[in-house]
Amino acid sequence: MIDMLEGHGKLSIRKLLDSCKPSNPQDMTDQQLNRWLAEYMGYTISEYKDKWGWLMCPNGDNVHESLFPLDELWGFVPDYCTDPAASLEVQAKAIEVSADKYVSNLDVIVNPDTIGDWTNDEIAKLLIATPRKRAEAAYITLSSHPLREDI
Repeated sequence: MIDMLEGHGKLSIRKLLDSCKPSNPQDMTDQQLNRWLAEYMGYTISEYKDKWGWLMCPNGDNVHESLFPLDELWGFVPDYCTDPAASLEVQAKAIEVSADKYVSNLDVIVNPDTIGDWTNDEIAKLLIATPRKRAEAAYITLSSHPLREDI
C-alpha cells in the first residue's frame, strides 16, 4: 500500500512482506520477526525518491532526522527478539488484543508437551520465557487478528 503524502510514499511493512510470510514464527529470522512486529506496533516507512526514507514511530515521529537507504531502516526498529524491554512492549500489545490467545500461544511454545492443567514448573516457564519466545507468541496472537490502526 502506498499513500502519497507531500511527495513521500508511506509503505506498509505488512504488505511488502505478505508474500514471503512464513506460517511459523519459529522459521523466521530475528530480523524478519522484528519487522513484522514493528508493523503491528505501528512503525512505518516514509519513502523518499525510491531509495531513501525515514522510519516512522507509531506516534508519527521520525526515529532519526536523517534519511537512510531503505534497506538499512530495519536496523532501527526495536529488537523484540533479544531486548527484554522491547519484548515486554509487544507482549503487552498481544495481551491487550487477546490475553487468552497470547497465554495459550506462549504455553505451546515454552511447554509443547503440556496437556491439561499446568504445574508450577510450567507456569514458571511462562514467566521466564525468553524475549524470542515472547515475540513468537505475540506474533502468532497479533497475526491472527486484522491489522488495525489502534493495535
